[in-house]
Amino acid sequence: MRLAVIGAGLGSAPHFLSLADLASKADVAWVYGRSAERLAAVALPAGARRTTQLEHILDDLSVKAVLVLTPPNTHLDIVRRAACAGKHVLVEKPLEIDSGRALALVQACETAGVTLAVMLQHRLREAAQGLRTLLQSGELGHLISVAASVRWWRPQSYYDEPGRGTLARDGGGVLITQAIHTLDLLLSLTGLPARVTGIASTSAVHQMEGEDTASALLHYANGAVAVVQATTAAYPGFAERIELNCTLGTATLEGGELKVCLTSGKLITLGERQASGGGANPMAFDRAAHRAVPHDFISAVQDGTAPAVTGRSALGVQQVIESIIESSRTGRSVFLA
Repeated sequence: MRLAVIGAGLGSAPHFLSLADLASKADVAWVYGRSAERLAAVALPAGARRTTQLEHILDDLSVKAVLVLTPPNTHLDIVRRAACAGKHVLVEKPLEIDSGRALALVQACETAGVTLAVMLQHRLREAAQGLRTLLQSGELGHLISVAASVRWWRPQSYYDEPGRGTLARDGGGVLITQAIHTLDLLLSLTGLPARVTGIASTSAVHQMEGEDTASALLHYANGAVAVVQATTAAYPGFAERIELNCTLGTATLEGGELKVCLTSGKLITLGERQASGGGANPMAFDRAAHRAVPHDFISAVQDGTAPAVTGRSALGVQQVIESIIESSRTGRSVFLA
């Protein structure tokens, strides 16, 4: 399938590597960048053409899909234009900088009848899929409580990049840029909470507009509760962790490795420890799950099926993140509809 990549910044390198691994399924026709200088500095996939004109991609009838890697605040406009041109879309997380714009993006693709998938690759890790199967089978029983932590590190130089960690470009700080992966995975396993109580702040470690530290309590309709912690001020960075305490056992998912202890005495392990870019180098992460998302997306487009991470399913994490920030601002819990 011929596709185009829109965006050639810092985050494009791992995507190019993943697409190279998928060369038998994907042919990269174009790579779009804001400037010729930026494009000239990037090593493109074999055979791809450079362009600073988005119309070159939108008017190319041989291009069936686009991979959107531009800053979050540009996603809505680009995806609308791509959808109107009949292109299927795989967009880097987050969908957009706020829930309203994210919903408009999803609706644009639904109206145009094109497939929309989101780069939230933690859902496709082997251990995460195994845990989802255990929960759905009832082997763990009913959910009682959850503890989730994302204790990562970013030096100040990371936030010194123009636009990084701002509300206008990124939509916020640690929650929407880093912790979104773990939060999305958590919500894909437990569903949306009924109420969110949160607090978010910027620590003395960083000078930035958005938050670099946040904590939240998620209240579920069935009485279960989840405690969430997220920060980019934990040197040198640690593996993200989700622990589910259930009536028939406890499951711990840490850095791509699953350990389950059931009350029956049965022990289950699955997956292996994987880097997630939690330290000073945000690109230092394992590519297996990262590669699985475009692979799944291409198959979904070709087969006419839904991708594993649909645009509409990614709206939930955006809603929870906004609820944490709103709760912190007002000092009150936020009830989700």
